[in-house]
Parts: sequence; structure tokens; C-alpha cells
Amino acid sequence: MLSPPERVTVLELLASQAAISLENALLYADLQRENSERKLAEEELRLREARIRRLVESNIIGVFFWNVAGIATDANDAFLRIVGYSRQDLLSGHVQWATMTPPEYRAADARAIDDLRQRGSSPPYEKEYIRKDGSRIPVLVGGALIEGSEENGVAFVLDLTEQKEAEAELAARRTAAKQAEEQLQALQVELAHATRVTTLGELSASIAHEVGQPLGAIVTSGEACLRWLGRGEPQPEEVRACVQHMIGEGRRASEIVRRIRTLTRKAAPRKTQLELNDVINDVVALVQREVLNHRVSLRLELDSGLPPLLGDRVQLQQVLINLVINGIQAMADIGGDSRELRVESHRDSDGHVVVAVQDSGPGIDPESANRLFDAFFTTKAEGMGMGLSICRSIIEAHGGQVWASNNAGHGAIFQFSLPSISEAS
Repeated sequence: MLSPPERVTVLELLASQAAISLENALLYADLQRENSERKLAEEELRLREARIRRLVESNIIGVFFWNVAGIATDANDAFLRIVGYSRQDLLSGHVQWATMTPPEYRAADARAIDDLRQRGSSPPYEKEYIRKDGSRIPVLVGGALIEGSEENGVAFVLDLTEQKEAEAELAARRTAAKQAEEQLQALQVELAHATRVTTLGELSASIAHEVGQPLGAIVTSGEACLRWLGRGEPQPEEVRACVQHMIGEGRRASEIVRRIRTLTRKAAPRKTQLELNDVINDVVALVQREVLNHRVSLRLELDSGLPPLLGDRVQLQQVLINLVINGIQAMADIGGDSRELRVESHRDSDGHVVVAVQDSGPGIDPESANRLFDAFFTTKAEGMGMGLSICRSIIEAHGGQVWASNNAGHGAIFQFSLPSISEAS
């Protein structure tokens, strides 16, 4: 039986041995952990090297190794194919970055080297290489320093030849498409002009009458002035009123001529701010004699609160003239008392400005309804079939739509809608 002091001595000895054993266990655990971490690091390094080796040997992209002197020390077959050098050329030490780089890309190379020194890698950038045969090849290059070294690095090179050729082909196609579009627009301007001139030719008798009326009034007023001036006592008030009437008739004739000249002028479309009701009134003045000659009752129902549009005045006049003349001609074979043409303007629920030209003719043949706006389709014996097709092109170029339908009772209604300036912007 141990005495208390002896038991204390034994316990102190056991505690000391336990502490030593625990410390040894901890040291062994630390050693085991360090060995495990080292093995993991070595395994990760081996895996990384294996991946790089597979990448180099796969020849999917060009890979070459270099030193800070700018000399390529090794490369895979893909890189050798890109630059056209043999491995012997490369290992001779004569092939350098500067040898393969055109002067205009050397500044980019210098920036890449600075990035490598500061951050250990450089972001990919595009450049060109000078191949052994002197030709150039576009590439994408990225690089990195080899881990643990400040003298050696690796670069990855992607051949961009196919991509650049595809981009060049796409650019050429876009240029060709743009040229074709410009040619088409020029042809449309020519065709629209020819159609306007043809339409005015059809209205020549009406136009001559419209111009003849104010000219006749001017002659009559001039003769009256001469009579008043030839009297023993001149009548200045009557002469003044007569001259004012002559001036008014002259301006009226001048305005008719201006409208005709505007329609016959061949010019590129020019969109300006305009009021659609003003365009309608201009057209009504030009076709007024045609309306009277065909004994048509013309009724205007124009909304005074329409917003302004951004459009080409002449082109929109052409659309309206075509629709009005078509409506008049559609009623040629019905009784005179029943010939009514209504031109209406209003704003729809979407805020678009809508114009409707409604006649009281026989209406639209259901078999022709889907082809009315097709080029070269016509129901007229001597028609070219271009009027409504051009109307559709003009309206669609203004961001609008055009359509036709039969009225609930009789006749047809042709309508088009255009966005206001606020909607177009």
C-alpha cells in the first residue's frame, strides 16, 4: 500500500509520461497531415502537368514554350503548323517573338510581357504572326509564367484564319445586301415617279380644266379693268376689286401648278412633319374636276384633332390619289345618283392616324381580295397592276399598314394607318 506522498509521485510520473505520449501523438498527427497535404499537392501537380501534357499533345491549339529573351524553346505540332517553322528551326534559337511578330503588334507583345511579370499571366489578345514563308496569319494569344519560374513561360495560340475569313465573308455579304437594298430603293423611287406621272397623265384633262378656270377668270377680269379704265370717269374701286380678284385667281393657278410640279418631281423620299388632313385637302383639290366629270358626290369627314406625322408629303399624296381614283373608277358603271365617295380620317384606339377611302361601287371580288396589293395584279383592262403595290410599299416604309375590305352594304373601303410622331419616336 503506497503512502499518499508515494501516490503523488506515481501520479506525477504517469502525467509526465501521458503528456509526452500526447505530444508525440500530436507531432505524429502533424507529420501525417503534412505528408498527406504534400502528397495531395504532388498529386494535384501531377494531374495539372498531365492535363497540360494532354493539351500540348492533342494539338487542338498551338502551344509553345519561351524564355524572357524572347526565344521559343519548344512547341507542339499545332503551333509549328500555324507558323510554318520546323522543330529544328525552333530549337536553333533563331526563331524569336520579334522574328514572328509584325512591327504593329510589338507594342501589344510588350504589354503582355509586362502583365506576365506583374501578374504571372496575360489575358488573350489578337495579333498576327509572320510565317516562315512571309505570309501572315491571324491568331489569338494568351500566356503564363511557368509556376516557380520568372524566366520561362508558356503561350497558347489559336488560329483565327477561318473566323476572320467568315467575318470577311459576312461583311462582304452585308455590303452586297446594303448595295442591293440601295438599288431596290432607287428602283422604287423610279417606279413611284413613273406611276405618279402616269396618274397625272390620266388626270390631264381635269388638270387642264383646273388651271384653265383661274386663267379664264384672269382674262375676263383684265378685260373688265380695261373697260372701266376706258370710261370718261375711271372707277378705281371697281378696278381695285377686279385686280384683287385677278391676283387671287393667279395664286390659285400657281398653287395648282406647284402641286403638279411636286408630284412630277423625281427625288429621294424626304420625311418631314406634316398634318395628314392637309395632304388630303391637297389631293382633293387636284382630283376635284375628275370627281365632277364622273358625277361623284365627294364627302370629307376629317377629324380635326389628329396628331402630326413624320412622312413624305409627295408619297402620301400619291397613295391618296391612287385610292381616290380607284374609288371613282370603281363606280363608273353604276347610276350617277348612287356614286358617293367618302374620305375619312380619324385616330384609332392604338393612337394611329387612319385614313379610309370608301366608294359605293360593286365591291371587291372575294377571289381577288388576297392579291389586291400584289405587284402586277390588276382587275383593270389597261392597268399595270403597280398602283396598290406601290401604295403598300410607301405605307409600310412609313411604319404603317394598308388593307381593303367590302362595306357592310355595298362598295369597298381602302384604309391605311400611320404612327404619329410621338409613336414613331
